[in-house]
Amino acid sequence: MLKWLDVMNEDELEIIRRKKLEELRMLGEQQIESENQAAQMEEEKQAVLRQILTPAARERLGTVQLAHPELVQVVEHQLILLKQSGRINKVDDNLLRQILRKLSPNRREIKIERR
Repeated sequence: MLKWLDVMNEDELEIIRRKKLEELRMLGEQQIESENQAAQMEEEKQAVLRQILTPAARERLGTVQLAHPELVQVVEHQLILLKQSGRINKVDDNLLRQILRKLSPNRREIKIERR
């Protein structure tokens, strides 16, 4: 009687293991697919930005990326939308500065008074 239970438990365990392995394999495939899609979208975004931005503007955006990555994401999104709607063709450094000034939070000036 004990042997029959052991065999049944082993069979059940093997079925559970197979199901779990299949779930993990499917999850891994989905993750790889989503990573590939994200990489492709990023590649397309960078291609559009290369069309829009002059080299100086691209350099400035890269510099701002170091300090304010969330601001750069907003600016890139806005630039792509403007390009898609046909409102802009090229963005030079001066225009990018104006856009950044409008979108960046107000800076506080720090005054140090010595007595």
